[in-house]
Amino acid sequence: MNAITASQSNIKLISDVASLRADIPALHQKIWGKPLAYLDNAASSQRPQFVIDAVSNHEKRNHANIHRGVHKLSQRATNAYEGAREKVRAFINAGNSREIIFTRGTTESINLVAHSLGLSQLKSGDEVLISWMEHHSNIVPWQLICERTGANLRTIPITDRGELDLEAFNQLLSERTKIVAIVHVSNALGTINPVKEIIDKAHSKGAMVLLDGAQAVAHMRIDVQELDCDFYAFSGHKMFAPTGIGVLYGKKVLLEDMPPYQGGGEMILTVTFKKTTYNTLPYKFEAGTPHISGAIGLGAAIDYLSRIDFNAIAKHERDLLEYATSQLSDLPGSRIIGNAHKKTGVLSFILGDIHAHDIGTILDQEGVAVRTGHHCTMPIMEFFSVPATARASFAFYNNRNDVDQFIGGLRTTLEIFS
Repeated sequence: MNAITASQSNIKLISDVASLRADIPALHQKIWGKPLAYLDNAASSQRPQFVIDAVSNHEKRNHANIHRGVHKLSQRATNAYEGAREKVRAFINAGNSREIIFTRGTTESINLVAHSLGLSQLKSGDEVLISWMEHHSNIVPWQLICERTGANLRTIPITDRGELDLEAFNQLLSERTKIVAIVHVSNALGTINPVKEIIDKAHSKGAMVLLDGAQAVAHMRIDVQELDCDFYAFSGHKMFAPTGIGVLYGKKVLLEDMPPYQGGGEMILTVTFKKTTYNTLPYKFEAGTPHISGAIGLGAAIDYLSRIDFNAIAKHERDLLEYATSQLSDLPGSRIIGNAHKKTGVLSFILGDIHAHDIGTILDQEGVAVRTGHHCTMPIMEFFSVPATARASFAFYNNRNDVDQFIGGLRTTLEIFS
């Protein structure tokens, strides 16, 4: 299949996701003389040529600052930037484009809510509820805010399978709970959490819910209105877009009441030395010159994803996960960390007493890219009593050859350490 061109106006739905591999230029190279098997998608996914071209075309022809310029380049850049906002709105089915805030990524999105909402709403004795499987970016901001407000941070435990303990969640949830901040899909375990059930129960107690969707948006359809979450955060670089661009969705009624997170240009209406009045949504939360080309790249990635059947993506990645799990389980000394009944394509593991970094180094020599370490989830490592894991993570462009190369690299690792 030919790579998509930016000039295409009619994008057709594609269910044969494996055929899209040709669109990803980074995959067609050799590492240490061997074909690249890129299995580090939970950290950062590779970009289609379509996205690269969209960013390149903007930088070559339309680079200018946005919103206030009257010249043609500024108008083009503004239209493309705001067009990307509308693409994001449609992609997650938000009710209004004003509910889409561009940020640097999931981390900044969560910090925005924690600082703006948390500092203005939380008080001593209130509770913020997170879980043991959270990424550090959904732990540390709430620790900081709880320390400043006197609120208490409570944690939902997890089971040996790497699933949330929902009975414990029900016991922890109370009228004191003001915010529930939970990961939609765990980056370290692959667990898909029952977020709709969590949202409904939290709302019944009057609590607001923020979902960390960084690992979800590229692998499943997200409908924020159906979920009824109050906030949803995600990053572009995990969904085939550039780094440094992300999104915070928030319900308009909540965002309007929240104070600005940062001060500067664009987020103001008037400034005097006596008083500043703030801009309307979404600009109240977008201080300074934004990552314009990043937003345009994110819009292009959404165009690309919108032509792929998400049911086909899910089936393809599930098949790869099952195949890799079966192959890995046959290796001596292997232990998979996270065996939830509902998982995305994340496979975290240890191999005997071989350190994860050694596994990753040898796999790299075999042309296989995986992630090693604690994956910014040190509480998970503590829970499973491991210092680190190696993690293979799949995207629609991976195939069984990648898995075979991965398993072959692990056999080489075992031979070296035998």
